[in-house]
Amino acid sequence: MSTAMSTETQSPTLHVADSHDLIRVQGARGNNLKDVSVEIPKRRLTVFTGVSGSGKSSLVFGTIAAESQRMINETYSAFVQGFMPTLARPEVDVLEGLTTAIIVDQQRMGANPRSTVGTVTDANAMLRILFSRLGLPHIGSPQAFSFNVASISGSGAVSFERGGKSVKEQRNFTVTGGMCPRCEGMGRVTDIDLSQLYDDSKSLNEGALTIPGYSVDGWYGRIFSGCGFYDPDKPIREYTKAELHDLLYKEPTKIKVDGINLTYEGLIPKIQKSMLSKDKEALQSHVRAFVERAVTFTSCPECGGTRLSEAARSSKIKGISIADACAMQISDLADWVRGVDDPSVAPLLTTLQQTLDSFTEIGLGYLSLDRPSGTLSGGEAQRVKMIRHLGSSLTDVTYVFDEPTTGLHPHDIQRMNDLLLRLRDKGNTVLVVEHKPETIAIADHVVDLGPGAGTAGGAVCFEGTVEGLRASGTVTGRHFDDRATVKETVRTPTGTLEIRGATAHNLRDVDVDIPLGVLVVVTGVAGSGKSSLVHGSIPAGAGVVSIDQGAIRGSRRSNPATYTGLLDPIRKAFAKANGVKPALFSANSEGACPTCNGAGVIYTDLAMMAGVATICEECEGKRFQASVLDHHLGGRDISEVLAMSVTEAREFFGAGEARTPAAHAILGRLADVGLGYLSLGQPLTTLSGGERQRLKLATHMADKGGVYVLDEPTTGLHLADVEQLLGLLDRLVDSGKSVIVVEHHQAVMAHADWIVDLGPGAGHDGGQIVFEGTPADLVAARSTLTGEHLAAYVGA
Repeated sequence: MSTAMSTETQSPTLHVADSHDLIRVQGARGNNLKDVSVEIPKRRLTVFTGVSGSGKSSLVFGTIAAESQRMINETYSAFVQGFMPTLARPEVDVLEGLTTAIIVDQQRMGANPRSTVGTVTDANAMLRILFSRLGLPHIGSPQAFSFNVASISGSGAVSFERGGKSVKEQRNFTVTGGMCPRCEGMGRVTDIDLSQLYDDSKSLNEGALTIPGYSVDGWYGRIFSGCGFYDPDKPIREYTKAELHDLLYKEPTKIKVDGINLTYEGLIPKIQKSMLSKDKEALQSHVRAFVERAVTFTSCPECGGTRLSEAARSSKIKGISIADACAMQISDLADWVRGVDDPSVAPLLTTLQQTLDSFTEIGLGYLSLDRPSGTLSGGEAQRVKMIRHLGSSLTDVTYVFDEPTTGLHPHDIQRMNDLLLRLRDKGNTVLVVEHKPETIAIADHVVDLGPGAGTAGGAVCFEGTVEGLRASGTVTGRHFDDRATVKETVRTPTGTLEIRGATAHNLRDVDVDIPLGVLVVVTGVAGSGKSSLVHGSIPAGAGVVSIDQGAIRGSRRSNPATYTGLLDPIRKAFAKANGVKPALFSANSEGACPTCNGAGVIYTDLAMMAGVATICEECEGKRFQASVLDHHLGGRDISEVLAMSVTEAREFFGAGEARTPAAHAILGRLADVGLGYLSLGQPLTTLSGGERQRLKLATHMADKGGVYVLDEPTTGLHLADVEQLLGLLDRLVDSGKSVIVVEHHQAVMAHADWIVDLGPGAGHDGGQIVFEGTPADLVAARSTLTGEHLAAYVGA
């Protein structure tokens, strides 16, 4: 038997199990993909490139990763599947050779105010156990150190069946939690400016309440004026103390108004529940504006912003409480954990040590565990998600990354490349959607999609090695070795924006003059304080229009026409031409097809299985009633206009019978940011990350501000699109605007008139200005990390 085994191992013939070394995709048609077929080698690093909107994410995330996840989900019981996100089968003929996919995307972490870096990476859970075992004085279980668990106690009679008889017993219970009772674990307390809630010279019936949605004739107005606790015709300033208390603070009370049973509650608790308990960014714009006016957030005076109760802060290990540990920079915390040596918790210390070291290794050692997860940038969020996979001993897994170099300084990109190669060398398949040449260069295999974006893309232009890509005539191949040159002459500033004594986050009392009327680039390694300087320190009232990387909020009913406000002038033009109401030309209002409610498709929910979307038979997916489509403007109906691309619509509304200057101006801005290929009615949910940011930029270009602040506008942009972006920035500056860009891309740095470089390191090693001047001076000095990388880039 042993001889048979030894001859078998020496046999040169390949085992049949080793022949499955390719992921085969045939006939992929999701979004704009045009019957794409590719073969991707397993246990290799494959990079997908192509201009923004060419179909990279549709192929990698929407087809390969989605099908892998769907098939894994199907292995669970129907009960478990009911709690999982349901995924439809991608539009593809054949998908072979798939392995388990782990998706590490750039979706922002949930901006739940209770979520911190420590809670999303489980580092907090491990620290809580550590303190409950070793902390002195001992105060309780790990729950006693959690700022999400309140301390409660209670007693009462409980009845239960025993031996066929009903028995009553007295029971007491207590739960010791770590939540600060004053701020309820939020770390901040709210103070409401009463003058913003009502005009005290008016009575309620005269419209004293100035809160959005609380008008006299509205539902809330009827409740407040009909409750009977005070006179609705008396001006609020004449209320007695008791009446004012009832208006503002009364606890929920059952009342009857117009014969309807209702619950009355004072203004303050009502606002706290309906507005303040929600993520501010998720509120409608007019409600958010009210909250910003009426509410001031201050650090909780009782817990000092740590979110923890006094007892949780009193228990210490080597003089450090859990609040101190969470506030430390993670690289320092890792050193502290190394010094804690106790055999009783050795496995816990090892795992915690690995997690904290992974932060440092991935370039996030400058964060602290108490940092709210909603404040992380897209690139930081993606790297935080990577942490749990770094020490994993899983192999033969497919890791899928969405532009992992986003938000990384050229100095940090090398570190990220090493991580990707390490994952591959463990025997995993690594698929990366990427634009940066430094990352494309390390690929074993490259798939280039294009040739254009939107309907002009969706085909494979090249498949092969990096050398082959260079020699190919594709857009990526032609631009692969492009290098910008430093500007010969720079513009002269028209003024300065003074920042004095900036101390936000890690900034160390920074004084800087930012020149106005020119293109300024703020750069520095990740975590050096760039965003803190630009977003946190620019004085209010400077006329600043800030365009960050926050996600565009929109349902599948939202599209570029509704988001940019383009639909308003179009509806009015249709209404005027046909002598009817503008509301008829909205698929979310009177003109909606009654069968599908203007969605164009009918969704059938199938519980734990993927829901089915079928095109509405009544309107054939056009979303409007048949009678609405009888109205025309310039020979086209509203559904045909929404199906146009931006370029087509720009011509249509530019001249002739359909000439609409307001619509033409918005379409011009969309074309300027390179979105000419988008169709007006395309759902926002189908846009790529780069497209969404440019859509936001186009919307803000009409704002009245004189200073534009852009946060990494090259995110998701192909090398060829970066040139177009630079042209747009130049046009903005030449039209008299000041443009400040937080950016790592060397082409943008080289194109700047002035550079502000922060550093020298990240976290508490950064927060200082290490260089101010022109790009040419930075290259000549080579005094900073940025200077060295920029000099190497421009070949100086």
